[in-house]
Amino acid sequence: MAASSSFCHKNTILLHTPSTGYNKISSRDWLLRFPASGSSFSSRCRLSLESNNNNNRDLTLRWKASATSATPVMDQATSSSPAVPTIVEVDLGNRSYPIYIGAGLLDQPQLLQRHVHGKQVLVVTNTTVAPLYLDKTIWALTEGNPNVKVEAVILPDGEQFKDMDTLMKVFDKAIESRLDRRCTFVALGGGVIGDMCGYAAASYLRGVNFIQIPTTVMAQVDSSVGGKTGINHRLGKNLIGAFYQPQCVLIDTNTLNTLPDRELASGLAEVIKYGLIRDAEFFEWQEKNMQALLARDASAFVYAIKRSCENKAEVVSLDEKESGLRATLNLGHTFGHAIETGLGYGQWLHGEAVAAGTVMAVDMSHRLGWIDDSLVKRVHKILERAKLPIAPPETMTVDMFKSVMAVDKKVADGMLRLILLKGPLGNCVFTGDYDRKALDDTLRAFSKS
Repeated sequence: MAASSSFCHKNTILLHTPSTGYNKISSRDWLLRFPASGSSFSSRCRLSLESNNNNNRDLTLRWKASATSATPVMDQATSSSPAVPTIVEVDLGNRSYPIYIGAGLLDQPQLLQRHVHGKQVLVVTNTTVAPLYLDKTIWALTEGNPNVKVEAVILPDGEQFKDMDTLMKVFDKAIESRLDRRCTFVALGGGVIGDMCGYAAASYLRGVNFIQIPTTVMAQVDSSVGGKTGINHRLGKNLIGAFYQPQCVLIDTNTLNTLPDRELASGLAEVIKYGLIRDAEFFEWQEKNMQALLARDASAFVYAIKRSCENKAEVVSLDEKESGLRATLNLGHTFGHAIETGLGYGQWLHGEAVAAGTVMAVDMSHRLGWIDDSLVKRVHKILERAKLPIAPPETMTVDMFKSVMAVDKKVADGMLRLILLKGPLGNCVFTGDYDRKALDDTLRAFSKS
């Protein structure tokens, strides 16, 4: 079984094998960790994967590199071992944290428990997710760890409940339970739960630890990573919030088995975004594998989640507070947020609005002469294959778009800055320097006057 690729990055070496699935003992992604202190690596790294028998059931990883004081954690494993998670690191200095990705990770209590520092935990979830995964999450937090007390607050499900009134239910539960500053909040659910729980954690007692357990594609590839938290205001989406990083993100891909088809497709809008703005190779992979994603192929999803998280983690590491580069992750969001706000929160899913908004951003980029016609067609085709809308709802008007976009977070000194594609696939700009006529023409082309 030959390795197709291997690479070194800081204190992590990943080995990829071409013939096997993800998160089993013959995993495509093997993670070896080395002690941070006293380790030094050169670019001369070599990994080999050797079979101990004809069935490839017992595998040995051997490492050779120019390094000192470094020893692999794993040398040998058997087929009965628990799944080895793929790990993506978000590098933020002393606030860095891991993203664990794999199937059945909620069955590995040590992954969560190593990030719970006190003895009190508050799980924040909703009426849809609680019957499915709350008991399993509480088990993972307490198994072999009887000193930890877990409370739960179950919120109503939906974007329309991402508001101050619902947020107060989290604070009510935390205060009534007398949670102290060493407590940990756990977000169990999709993007709405993650945003609200994170904002509550940032605010409660002026900041307590929290963990993300995202259960939707949207949350797993985007909203759970990077520390953006908040709630909506009736005049605009996500206008109230804070940057606040979690202790870890645990992505158990088995939770996607219960995700409705519409929610799954919604999350793919964010996956497509990464390819368009910064990862042409990933976009091309999506064009070839969209059917596998829609069919919930486990290997395809682990790869898509991992690649998305790697892209976002790199951007967040360089620009945590969105001073420039991180804003490019919002391709299609300015138009999309206007759709969500104009229609009323919850009428369209976030990814559906972002998909239509992406088409509008691409249209405007083309009108400015920044991209060619072939890219416009590819964007339309991949969104349609993902079963996502390529136009806003007919009820949206030019005035509705303009009034909501005027209070967008990316407005600076009265100027609306947009994320637009420019150049070949995988390139974009965040700019206020564009011909306003192109924006007006795009709005008129996609909505009523």
